[in-house]
Amino acid sequence: PPLHPPLPQCAQYGPCSQRRMSVMEALALLDELVDESDPDVDFPNSFHAYQTAEGIRRAHPDKDWFHLVGLLHDLGKVLALFGEPQ
Repeated sequence: PPLHPPLPQCAQYGPCSQRRMSVMEALALLDELVDESDPDVDFPNSFHAYQTAEGIRRAHPDKDWFHLVGLLHDLGKVLALFGEPQ
């Protein structure tokens, strides 16, 4: 049995029915968001994703799965565009 009851967000977002989009579209959506954890940054949030993935690729060229994790690590922040708190 789970340690905690499911969050209401599981029912709301679990079916992935809010909006269909590709990963590239989700990355582009991040650029519409002012990240509360870094509000003074002068470059788009998607740039941070690419920068992270590239840094990981340089440090770990043999771990392609890790490059992908670096690219995707902030995608959950798009939920702020659907009314979720950051």
